[in-house]
Amino acid sequence: MSSIFNNRFIYCILFSALFLQMGIWIRNFSILLFVTEQTNGNAIAISFIMLAEYAPIFLFSFLGGTFADRWRPKKTMVWCDILTAISIFAIFAALLFSTWKVVFFITLISAVLSQLSQPAGMKLFKQNLPDKLLQPAMSLYQTLSAVFMIMGPVIGTIVYENLGLLPSILITGSAFLLSAFSLFFITESKNIERESSIHIANILDDMRGGIKYVLKNNQLKALGACFLFAGLAVGLIQPMNIFIVMEKLSLGTEYLQWLLMINGLGMVIGGVISFTLSSKIQPMKFLAIGVAMTAISISIIGYSTVLMLTLLGQFLYGVFLPVIQIGIHTMVLKNTNDHLIGRVNGILVPLFSGSMVMSITLVGILKSVVSVTFIFQVSACLFLVALAIILRNTKQQSLNEPGQARNV
Repeated sequence: MSSIFNNRFIYCILFSALFLQMGIWIRNFSILLFVTEQTNGNAIAISFIMLAEYAPIFLFSFLGGTFADRWRPKKTMVWCDILTAISIFAIFAALLFSTWKVVFFITLISAVLSQLSQPAGMKLFKQNLPDKLLQPAMSLYQTLSAVFMIMGPVIGTIVYENLGLLPSILITGSAFLLSAFSLFFITESKNIERESSIHIANILDDMRGGIKYVLKNNQLKALGACFLFAGLAVGLIQPMNIFIVMEKLSLGTEYLQWLLMINGLGMVIGGVISFTLSSKIQPMKFLAIGVAMTAISISIIGYSTVLMLTLLGQFLYGVFLPVIQIGIHTMVLKNTNDHLIGRVNGILVPLFSGSMVMSITLVGILKSVVSVTFIFQVSACLFLVALAIILRNTKQQSLNEPGQARNV
């Protein structure tokens, strides 16, 4: 395990992620609070922020992954951060002379560029780390993200409330530049293929090749199904915590912050536990444990009418959700060729995001006809379906291995 802390790449990518997370959270909350003030809490205006954040995932994820496979990953990530910073500074200038509505473009441009940067980052992990370090490295990365799930809203709110929008935008742009600077110290693998030129026909061939690759790979198909059902399950319960507080616990809405705080604390602890145990547990088993325990924790939250039991469920949910994310991303990296990581990532990620958004859209209607308990139990059952797919895939893999061994 000590070898991971002697790896230069780990420090570079974590520092980059640190600055990136700071920039993202300051940007998100500054824009959210600013738009809320400017529109007096207009729900349509606020929903446009979410649209600007999520729409590029569906529209550009696969295309971005295809380009990420054709370009050098370090160069791609550096330029994405620099271009994001430039766009932020440009919008800062526009705010001085134009309408405040240009703030929506900050989120939109960043979200589009992230569809190139994120798969390139996955590719860097694959190229710079041996397989045995992939899972602990993803655990560290996820732990950092979990810390910002707690601290990010606090940091973003403090910066905006004390400094205002324009300084917040400048800090956001500077954070993206510092992220790019951190990436300069990464030494790229010597075995990187030369960058491909952009031809529409070649790009379409690459996209078709990515789809065929996923469909022929049983492991990736199973992971895709996990992404799909996990997204449906998470989307069902994400807007429902407020109803857990009011209907199941008969408490005031101010208690919601405690549920979210405990959940965030669980995510941090889950990341630390994942890092500690990642070298001792196989990724597929790691994923199965995470899915099973998440289903149990969601069921507890849905049935509980006691605050302490609900907090326990929220804590367990926080602990094991990162385990799922780490397990899936590790399995994707281990089961995908270097030159296809971007396209595979571009296919799988929208499965989660799309199914989650679909569930969030429908759960309001569902809540009007069924109880919050029923919704949480449906969510738990969707995770159990994902678990069944994982166990079935694991069984098939174990049956195939003896046959493969005899053929060697």
